Order: sequence, then C-alpha cells, then structure tokens
Amino acid sequence: MAEWLKLKKSNCKNCYKCIRHCPVKSIRFSGNQAHILSNECILCGQCFVVCPQNAKEIADGTENVRVLLQGEAPVYASVAPSFIANYPAVGIAGLEKALKKLGFAAAEETAVGATMVKNEYTEMLRDADRDILISSCCHSINLLIQKHFPALLPHLADTVSPMQAHAMDIKKRVPDAKVVFIGPCLSKKDEADTYEGYADAVLTFEELTNWLKKEGIALEPCMDHKNESRTRFFPTTGGILKTMDPVPGFTYMAIDGVQNCIAALRDIENGSVHKCFIEMSACSGSCISGPVMEKFNRSPVREYMAIADYAGEADFPVDQPLHAEMKKNLAPILRYAQMPTEEEIEAVLKTMGKVRPQDELNCGSCGYDSCREKAIAVFQGKAEISMCLPYLKEKAESFSDNIVNNTPNGIIVVNDRLEVQLINPSARKLLHVRASSDVLGEPIVRIMDPMDFLHVQEKGRPLNAKRIYLAEYDRYVEETIIPDREYHVLICMLRDVTDEEMSRQKKERISAQTVDVADKVVDKQLRIVQEIALLLGETAAETKVALTKLKETIADE
Repeated sequence: MAEWLKLKKSNCKNCYKCIRHCPVKSIRFSGNQAHILSNECILCGQCFVVCPQNAKEIADGTENVRVLLQGEAPVYASVAPSFIANYPAVGIAGLEKALKKLGFAAAEETAVGATMVKNEYTEMLRDADRDILISSCCHSINLLIQKHFPALLPHLADTVSPMQAHAMDIKKRVPDAKVVFIGPCLSKKDEADTYEGYADAVLTFEELTNWLKKEGIALEPCMDHKNESRTRFFPTTGGILKTMDPVPGFTYMAIDGVQNCIAALRDIENGSVHKCFIEMSACSGSCISGPVMEKFNRSPVREYMAIADYAGEADFPVDQPLHAEMKKNLAPILRYAQMPTEEEIEAVLKTMGKVRPQDELNCGSCGYDSCREKAIAVFQGKAEISMCLPYLKEKAESFSDNIVNNTPNGIIVVNDRLEVQLINPSARKLLHVRASSDVLGEPIVRIMDPMDFLHVQEKGRPLNAKRIYLAEYDRYVEETIIPDREYHVLICMLRDVTDEEMSRQKKERISAQTVDVADKVVDKQLRIVQEIALLLGETAAETKVALTKLKETIADE
C-alpha cells in the first residue's frame, strides 16, 4: 500500500484524538508521535478529518496528473457523482469546461460506471445460491473486510467499483486514453494503485479546487438536468438501493459509518443475517460526506438536496460489460499483529496499575474503548503505557504525595481567598494541627498571621526565606511564599529553624558573657597594674627620702 496518508510530525501534539476516532485502531504511538499502520489502515480518512493540528495530510496527486496531461494520450476525467454537492450549481458541462482548460480531453460522470455496477449486483442476487451480498463500491469497506473480516470475503461482491467500471468503459471507447478519477475519497488513490489498468491517477476535490485557483480558472454554473441519470444517487446513503430493481426474497438495507458496518459484519459472522443485500459505506452519509468534503465542506442536508435535485429517474444508457469483465479479485490482506494470551493481557494491565476489575476505568482518554484493548495495543507495540492518563495522574500524584508527605518542611497551599487547600504532616506538626480536615477550607488566619500572604498576593512577587517567630507555637521558622498565577494559589514553605535559632541565641549569650568576663578581667588587670604602679611609686619615694637623709648624714660627718 502506498503512503497516501502522511503524518507531519512537527504538528502532532500527542492528543490521541486520531486513535479515538480510528474505527480499526490502526495508529501506533511511539516517541509521542502517531504512526499510521498501513497493514491495518482502511484509508477511511477519519484521522485526517478530526486532527485538530492538521498533522495528517493526503498525498497530493496533482503532479502525477500534470505528467499525464503532458503526454500524447488523451486524458479523460471520471468525476464522482458527489461533485454536484461539492461544486453547487456547476453541472458536468460546467466542470468539463474548466477541466479542458487544464488540458483534459473530456470529463464524464462516474455515475455511468455506477449503472453498470448496479446492474451487476442485480444479476448476482438472481443467482439462486446467493445468501448475503455486500456492495463493493467503497474501497474502505473492501479493505475493512479484507484486513479485519477476511472470513466474510465470500459475501463481498467481487465486482469492480463504479470508478473502475467507468475507466474500463472509457478505455474501450478510446483505447489509448488515460483516466483520472476526481472525487471526495482518499481510499480511491489506493484502489487505483492496487488495481492497475483502470484509473491512472486520482485527485480529490480539494486538489482540483487548489489547482483551478492556482491557474485562475473559475467554475461557471451550467446545470444539465437529464432524466437518464438515476445513479447520480450513488454517493448518498441508500443511493445504490434507490437505483436497483428489487429481487424477490431479499431484504435490502443501507449501512453507513465504519462502526455501524463493523457491527453488521459481526452479526453476519454470528450467522444472524441471511438473504440480504447490504449497501455499505465507510462514511456516515456515504460519499457526500467523504473525508475531504467532511473536513472542508460539511453540510449534509444541503449536499443531499443537491444530489436529489440533479439525479434523474431513469438509468444512463450503457453497454453492459460481460460478467467476467466486471469481476475483481478481493483477496485477504494479512495483518501482522499477534493477539496476546489472557495472561499477557493481565501482565500489561498490572503494569498500568490495573490489578482489579474496578481499576479498569475504560475512560477512553488513551483513544481505546477499554483498558483491555489498550493492554492488547501495548502488547502489540501500538501503544505506550504512558498513554493512560489516569495511570499517569495517579503516578504523578503518588510521586508528589510522597514528596509532600515526607518532606521535613511544612507546606501549606492557600487559594486566592487565603483559604487553606493543602497542609502536609510537617506543617500540621509545626502548627499543632491535629488533622488536615480541621483547617482545610478555613482562612489561613486561623493558624498563621496572614500579612505575609497578603503582601505576596498584592505584589505578585515571592517572599524568600524570611525568618519569623511563631509566638503561639513558640517556634522559629524560615518562611517562603511563592505565588502560582496559573492556578491562583499561594504556596507557603516553612522550615523549622527553632534549634538553629536557639543555638544562635545561645552562642550570642555565651559571646556576650565572654565579652563581659573579658571586660571584667581587663578592668581588674588594669586596677592591679595601677595598684602595683602606685605601690611602686610610694616605695621609690620613701627610698629616695631615706637615701637623701643617709647622704646628708654621711656628708655632715
């Protein structure tokens, strides 16, 4: 299968919306990026339609058609009957006029081929051995059965599609012609690529519109109402049934939307459906709600009315091909994903924290309908355990709770009304709070002075490591308050520094006492020195007097 649906990795935001809407879960997530599994994909285009970031894109076939137009062979456009809904009031003649300006030799309606196909369906139902017949016009439905319900292939009409029948008819009439199918469908690109010899290229309506705009070609209203155009109803739900001549004994029903078709196929598998012709369309509303039309031009009532107004009551005149010419080989397409055993599923569930049935929330946030489907996808390498949001939330909460509950620092969170939203065990112990429930929802003023909180709330700036004394609790703390603008809360962290503060004060007291003792010692020493000096001074004076007297006595003798 060619890569007709591509992923723009830079746009993928890991939202899982494509998985939620993929009816066959053919998308693998790895490295936070979506990857389309071609062996499971049915090219319904739902991921393209729903992607909010336009991360999915359809491979553009415009350049291939330009190459065809540059060749010598005439190029015919086979235009899907839904064109009248996409280009209101522009009939086939008006569209052909614009296409000829691009270089096409002519433009015809694929509804001509649809007439041949519905004739073939009627003949197949007249076969006495036929029990159930499923229409094979929709290539996505064909892929659904080939890949996901291969046992039901005998019930799928092995008949060419209207696109193929019309291409075959054009090439019979103009043997060297090239045929380009133009429609609202992504899967037709794969059909043309898979079954060679019919359509040589495929354009979506979006590609044609962009091409016409680039060339400056305007579509001119040119409605052509003709009665021989009943199969213009084909792109609507029940449109095939409207064109068929009922065969007695059969029930006719139309089912649209892949999920509804899957449910019907399961009923057939169970053996509860018999003698029935089932028109199946992958798109809800059939082709007028194709992936390109649905994304860019969704208006189901107006689109149906456009088809109904344009369709006639009789069939296109056709040269019905032989039965052998209308046959198409629809073989099973093998998928490679291995189904896990029950034990392997349970092992994956346990790694996601799903150890009991009640743990399986089946919330669908990962994109899968149930936790078991997600576990199977994990086993098959299509999904990652981290895609389970409740698991991630629980893991994150458990991790953060461990930190909050076991940190020695007190943590208090208050809202913008300064009401306590969270208080951890360390803060409860510090502030003598018996239980969290005693203060949760209560004003912070009940347990702390709110002035610092008000200051931070008013200024919008954090308060870092302010040392305060909680007189009521006889504790010293280092207070940090951080404003969280996104969640409109204030986060207060309290570090108990009572021991540090007491130690500091003790050191200060010891230092003061030491200084006081030192001062006293110095004072005492100074007094002693002074006393010694004084005593020495008195002794020296007395000695001087005595010696003077002795000198005088000796002198007198």
